[in-house]
Amino acid sequence: MKISRISVLLPFAFAMCFSLFSAPAHAQATRTWVSGVGDDANPCSRTAPCKTFAGAISKTAIGGEIDALDPGGFGALTITKSITIDGGGGQVASVLVAGTNGFVVAAAATDIVTIKNLRIQGLRCTTGGCTGSPGLSAIQFNTGAALVVDNVEIYGFANQGINFTPNQANASTLSVQDTLISNCGGGGVAVAPTGGGTAGAAITRSRVYNSQFGVKAQDNAKVNVSYSVLSNNVANGVVAVSASAAAEVNVTNSSISNNPNSGLATNGAAATIRIAYTSLLDNGTGINTAGGGTVSGTSPGTNVNAGNGTPGAPNGTAVTLQ
Repeated sequence: MKISRISVLLPFAFAMCFSLFSAPAHAQATRTWVSGVGDDANPCSRTAPCKTFAGAISKTAIGGEIDALDPGGFGALTITKSITIDGGGGQVASVLVAGTNGFVVAAAATDIVTIKNLRIQGLRCTTGGCTGSPGLSAIQFNTGAALVVDNVEIYGFANQGINFTPNQANASTLSVQDTLISNCGGGGVAVAPTGGGTAGAAITRSRVYNSQFGVKAQDNAKVNVSYSVLSNNVANGVVAVSASAAAEVNVTNSSISNNPNSGLATNGAAATIRIAYTSLLDNGTGINTAGGGTVSGTSPGTNVNAGNGTPGAPNGTAVTLQ
């Protein structure tokens, strides 16, 4: 019996078609890797890492993690989804930028972003001798549900170290722990929602030095600072500003010192600062409420207000210790 060429090839053709249509698309990984000697053309696996965070993020699943394998500079990044960026412990995983932000968070209203174990350098100089433009902010938060900043060192930005300005109607939160911010011309941590929503922040075991201010809350922001140091800043240690809505800062177990303007400053009738177990030392003014607002201490007293050019005093109702 003669077998036609078509009858022989037909099953093979069907098999090829089936395999083509059934082949799955390349899946994103829940964990990807970057390396100082990586290549963004790689799949970002541990054995074939990428070079930059920007190269790795498109290959990382929502809710996944980008990890640094070894020391390197991994570049600026815009984050549009829930993700963790981890520079790893005990090595120099860094982002160095000029004329732009280190990280921009522009995620969905339900997304949670974590940035940890990194150095972010903005190249700002205050004594001359530098070329180029400094970075803007180390972390600029525009939209998202939450941002966690853990064990991050931030240096030398023209604006804020962390500029948390959610432009959205829903609430958002910021958590900063074990973080150092220094030499930021616009200030250390600014929390100021702009889209009609509210923002809550917790800053723990962190330090802000040599910046315009240490911590600032403005209009629909509530910030809690604990076990932290806000010292040697250009103007103020802690600022609460109420331009159009209430703003609140609570400071406990912290040190605020050597800030030439004020240790604590309020501006606006609905600006509130509360302090407990906190030292105000060697500032221009210890407590400054000349712009309006209230500062409340504790009863019985637990704070130290000493060595300031002008001590100032709480003008709000003392918080009774329980």
